[in-house]
Amino acid sequence: MFLRLFSAFFLALACLNANAANCPDWPPARALDEIKALQKQIDIWDDSYHRHGRSLVADELYDQSRVRLTEWRECFDLGLAPEPLRTAGGNIAHPIAHTGLEKLRDGRAVEHWLRDRKDIWVQPKVDGVAVTLVYRHGLLHQAISRGDGVKGQDWTTSALLIPAIPRQLPQPLDLVVQGELYWRLTDHVQAESGSLNARSTVAGLMARKRLDAEQAAGIGLFIWDWPQGPANLSARLVILDDLGFPSTVAYSQPIKAVAGAERWRDHWYRSPLPFATDGVVLRQSQRPLAERWQAKTPYWAIAWKYPFAQALAEVRNVDFKVGRTGRITPVLDLKPVTLDDRLIKRVSVSSLRRWEALDIRPGDQVSISLAGLTIPKLDGVVLRATERPELNVPVAADFHHLSCWQPTPGCESQFLARLTWLSGKQGLALPHVGPGTWEKLFATGHLNGLLDWLTLDAQELGNIDGFGERSTARLLNSFNSARQRPFTRWLKALGLPPTGQAPLADSWQALAQRSTEQWQAEAGIGPGRAAQLSAFFRDPQVLALSEILRVAGVDGF
Repeated sequence: MFLRLFSAFFLALACLNANAANCPDWPPARALDEIKALQKQIDIWDDSYHRHGRSLVADELYDQSRVRLTEWRECFDLGLAPEPLRTAGGNIAHPIAHTGLEKLRDGRAVEHWLRDRKDIWVQPKVDGVAVTLVYRHGLLHQAISRGDGVKGQDWTTSALLIPAIPRQLPQPLDLVVQGELYWRLTDHVQAESGSLNARSTVAGLMARKRLDAEQAAGIGLFIWDWPQGPANLSARLVILDDLGFPSTVAYSQPIKAVAGAERWRDHWYRSPLPFATDGVVLRQSQRPLAERWQAKTPYWAIAWKYPFAQALAEVRNVDFKVGRTGRITPVLDLKPVTLDDRLIKRVSVSSLRRWEALDIRPGDQVSISLAGLTIPKLDGVVLRATERPELNVPVAADFHHLSCWQPTPGCESQFLARLTWLSGKQGLALPHVGPGTWEKLFATGHLNGLLDWLTLDAQELGNIDGFGERSTARLLNSFNSARQRPFTRWLKALGLPPTGQAPLADSWQALAQRSTEQWQAEAGIGPGRAAQLSAFFRDPQVLALSEILRVAGVDGF
């Protein structure tokens, strides 16, 4: 009990020092719960990937989740997160430790890193699994998975079957190289196709006890370091090529400034390559002696990843939008995130049924991407918040084609959607009238029915903030022009269900007298649509609207 009280007091003090603009506004107990939940999820991902060769989450969502965990721990002064590779170690020691790579967020950070550094090279960051290859007297002696960077699993049996890994060097050397095993792809353009789970494919194959010939042939090798090689990177590249590790030379380019890194990063992102990539690696030619390397991020190399194809976003609220026909579309309000240089604040869940299946609540972490490179798309839930707030969820049965002709409580969304349709190009095509116009008129109490705008005058509009003399005159002209619109345009504006190729009479009375059977007798109209049409012309609210239009002198009514 004392420990819990102490933790709460400690976190409360930390909250006072946290940046309120970037840190969650959580009480201490909630903060502990949320951080523990995220840590637990990341631990599950780590264990599955490093021990079993299965990736349960996209790499970039994993990276963003770890960044979020770090931020939350900093917000509440909880120190560094546990090492992600702590469960990945094997029983085979690496001759030289595998260093990690710090991932820089943007060009400004890269420019800062490049400052005062010389002889810098850029390479694609191949999206695969890291490996150490040990040669004795020119023969492949051992292959070791990265593991925790200090110890890994013995992959020698599988490595001997992979044609891309030389079994014998042209010289009888003792040699240790570090590199990436990747899944071979043909003319792969990262910007268009993403990573295609290439890393997971290789990880899964290497976790098996034995590879068949086809699987082994599908694995390529990219050597990114020779820890005990020549001091100069260009010399290391030339000798590695002569020893039978050719792929590195073609994808290693010297740069002098951030512009060069940007150019190659964009080139490899958009050009056909034989492997998936998730960014570029910048490395100094000179580095410390290999015996001093440690299993942590070094100062002589960094990663600059590509723009995210998927972004991790926090849900702030769930809005339920009811459309003109009564369809309910949940929309997530998000803490703004950048995706391919676009700031995303909202994303649709598509349908009420999908939202019910996903049960998304404020505080949840979701994955979003861009459909067609422009439209935000919800991919799924990455992490659920520990607290599940209640939401005012509309009942689907309450909304349909003939509901919400007035803005009664709960009907505001569908009512405004009806007005937007009415004034839009599908309806009356009223100039200078859009959703904002209707929202302002509704907010000021001028719309209690679908056609109340027909009787608004200059004095009423002039008293509304934001409507000056010019905009008032323009809006009145637009409203008055509606009276001259053709009868068929008015029918569509009111929401007449589609009639296919059926000819329409030129008066309301003639159409209203048609029976369900008569509608169904028309070409292209089935039983369901016929029932909808018949119900439309008999609905009391629709009949009341037709009477308003008759009194207003609209043709056909």
